[in-house]
Amino acid sequence: MAAYRPSAGDDPPATRRGAATSDLLSRSLDAQPAPAHWILVLTGVVALLTVASGRTWPTARHVVTIAHEGGHALAAVATGRRLAGVRLHSDTSGVTVSSGRPTGPGVILTVAAGYTTPSLLGLGASGLLATGRISLLLQILVALLLVMLVVVRNAFGVVSVLVSTVVVLGISWFAADDVQAGFAAYATWFLLLGAVRPIIEVQRQRRQRRARDSDPDQLARLTGLPGAFWVGAFGLLSLGCLATAAAALVV
Repeated sequence: MAAYRPSAGDDPPATRRGAATSDLLSRSLDAQPAPAHWILVLTGVVALLTVASGRTWPTARHVVTIAHEGGHALAAVATGRRLAGVRLHSDTSGVTVSSGRPTGPGVILTVAAGYTTPSLLGLGASGLLATGRISLLLQILVALLLVMLVVVRNAFGVVSVLVSTVVVLGISWFAADDVQAGFAAYATWFLLLGAVRPIIEVQRQRRQRRARDSDPDQLARLTGLPGAFWVGAFGLLSLGCLATAAAALVV
């Protein structure tokens, strides 16, 4: 009677799936070498040029809008409001619709979350980047984009989020470690720097009286504090996140 010992290729499918999941989780939690100092500086400069350039910003701003509207959506759900959906538009604007009490902390936090989310995401990303959790950072970004894909309600928004997801997923799965590190560093700087420009833009629009329903003006009506106060608060938070991240990454 011949003895039979199954080879690795004969493992049951459930066993192979479990092994693959375990390997993916292990890779996510394992620390990788943090990017070299020159890579952090270079990607920061490239991100700054992306945000400052009139040629690249109109396209790159869509990523900031995804984070902005995602912040509204997350805050709405977290505060018990009913989320109807998110719409992202080709002019880089967006709208998140939720229902619930028209006043109170829930709606205030929901409205305030938009301009604060890109900076907070960037700050969190900088912490993961500084500790070498690059795979985990990229997979968190993919997970957030997939969640966003579920709540988007218009065709352009679906395409915008899907393209972003494919890019991050492709790099996290197929790119070499140094490419992943460079991309993660660039994405971190872009979130931090890209959070600042929309705050400047919304204040410029408010001065020209072209943004009566902007987030700062909605917050002014909800809280009694002037819209300029909220613009200033958003600006201080974004600059604080940028300074904190820069100190952790390059100083």
